[in-house]
Amino acid sequence: MAERNLDFDTIVNRCDTDCLKYDFAKERGLPADVLPLWVADMDFRTSSYIEDALIERVMHGVFGYSDSKERYFNAVASWMEKQHHWRVHPSWLVKTPGVVCALAMAVKAFTHEGDKVLIQQPVYYPFTGVIESNRRIVVSNDLILGDDNRYHIDFKDFENKIRQHDIKLFLLCSPHNPVGRVWSRDELTKIGEICLRYGVIVVSDEIHNDFVFRGEHTVFANISKEFADISVTCTAPSKTFNLASLLVSNIFIPNRNLRCAFRNQYAAAGMSQISALGLVACEAAYNHGQEWYMAMKTYVAENIAFTRNYIEKNIADVRMIDLEGTYLVWLDFRKLGLTNAQLEDLIINHAHLWLDSGSIFGKTGDGFQRINVACQRSTLLEALKRIEAVVKNVDSSKL
Repeated sequence: MAERNLDFDTIVNRCDTDCLKYDFAKERGLPADVLPLWVADMDFRTSSYIEDALIERVMHGVFGYSDSKERYFNAVASWMEKQHHWRVHPSWLVKTPGVVCALAMAVKAFTHEGDKVLIQQPVYYPFTGVIESNRRIVVSNDLILGDDNRYHIDFKDFENKIRQHDIKLFLLCSPHNPVGRVWSRDELTKIGEICLRYGVIVVSDEIHNDFVFRGEHTVFANISKEFADISVTCTAPSKTFNLASLLVSNIFIPNRNLRCAFRNQYAAAGMSQISALGLVACEAAYNHGQEWYMAMKTYVAENIAFTRNYIEKNIADVRMIDLEGTYLVWLDFRKLGLTNAQLEDLIINHAHLWLDSGSIFGKTGDGFQRINVACQRSTLLEALKRIEAVVKNVDSSKL
């Protein structure tokens, strides 16, 4: 059987499918006709092997309690070793309905109310949400945008923040969303050494690990046994194979004590089995999705290059931050001199686009917008044309 879903140019109509990306603009207070390139899912049909596996399972017609067998772990482990040179052990695995759920469980398991948790802003906004909603306090080691158009870690500040605020938990985003960095082995080693020195647990969100376009993804826990012993590694097939609504993530915790604390918190939240369809989709993806994944990744890489070229040629007042990983492009609009409210008005009400405002990623995101380029090229071109048009008339847009 051959892979059927390798056409990434044909638009798939996602409207009227209760799709968060396309069907909820009015409920979110936006005009109904905005073109959405915000939330991090793709506009592509997933692998036909996944479709077939799901159809076969649905046709069985019984959806009682389900769990995974050894073949599920083998599929996940094979993918991790093949793609990321990481050998995982069955005892390390805890399945959750999503990475954000795992982040929340980790915050509750490894800290107490009133404790401070370290992140690196601008960063995926649920990091802040799971900390603050659990009555912990956010401390940020802000990333620094360098002259090379890439973000960097201020390691001196990183260590100072840990020491000054008695940090015991750090949420790492690797590859980083939204700034697109693929952290090098050296950078991750520096982070790990500091965290070991001060007894800090590292929860590494590696959900975008399959989207690396320059360099190589390094699994934080795979650098050394010592790093593995302080780490919780969050992975999922949801970004790679566009399976977000099937609610399955694979969390690896080598340290038995950390794993028990995490499992206890997970059980206390009333969690047990994962969606049967999520398990089926994950196993099919990792066993049979390689051809689709490679073709999709090539198409997304071309979209990234297309975006960079278009902006450089046509939108001089907007800068695209250099992207090494993820399919989320970080755009710098600060040259326009607009407030956050004015920039939002420009994007939403003048360009009729729905992007992610940089401000939701932290104060260091002010003046930026995040755009999801995992879509058909024609959709991306339309979005870029709209940005070009409103930026050229930005003075009238301020009125």
